[in-house]
Amino acid sequence: MSTPIALEQIEEAILNRLRQGLGRLALSVESYGGELDELTADVVRSFPAVWVTFGGITESAPTSTSKQIDKVTGQWVVMVAARNVTTHNAARQGSAGEVGAYQLVRAVRRLLRRQDLGIAIDYLKPGRVRTLYNTRIANQAMCVFACEFSTAWLEHAMDNGAWPIEGKPEDAVFNQSHGKKDTEAPDLLRIGVDYDLTPPGDGKPDAADLITLKESQL
Repeated sequence: MSTPIALEQIEEAILNRLRQGLGRLALSVESYGGELDELTADVVRSFPAVWVTFGGITESAPTSTSKQIDKVTGQWVVMVAARNVTTHNAARQGSAGEVGAYQLVRAVRRLLRRQDLGIAIDYLKPGRVRTLYNTRIANQAMCVFACEFSTAWLEHAMDNGAWPIEGKPEDAVFNQSHGKKDTEAPDLLRIGVDYDLTPPGDGKPDAADLITLKESQL
């Protein structure tokens, strides 16, 4: 079974690629922490800036006949912000020596389009680009866009009625939960096969094999 994909793993991989690729185009590339919830002059002075946040899971669909593996589709949002001391047009399009929001949008989509970031996810697929802000604060024009991306990964279900297993990668989040857990089933080491060569049988095998699947470590 492959190592499970964590949401924070995808977010960190997106951040790392953007930090390396954008270089000096952005003063900061960070996980979103509410910076745009209350726009102040100090926040605007930190532009050009980029933030990444999880946009939610949009679909889960079984991919195997046993329905134990789901293909999960999730959305990520990259917000880009630029400012200019002159006009809104300059904040969007940039000016001599200052990057604009349009340029950041193109750069982010170029860096992330069809990338799997070196982890077990589908290629990132660019989606909508939405305007979040187009206003003026403290005599500075500012523009913020949200760039959407989607990707998919596999998640394994527990057996019906089962509980998390401590030490299992998929259940690591439960390690310190003190909630109910199962113990992992022992490995299947051998299979016994009986042969009835003279039907109708008398209930006793005429021959038997013991097939070793895995050597015990005991």
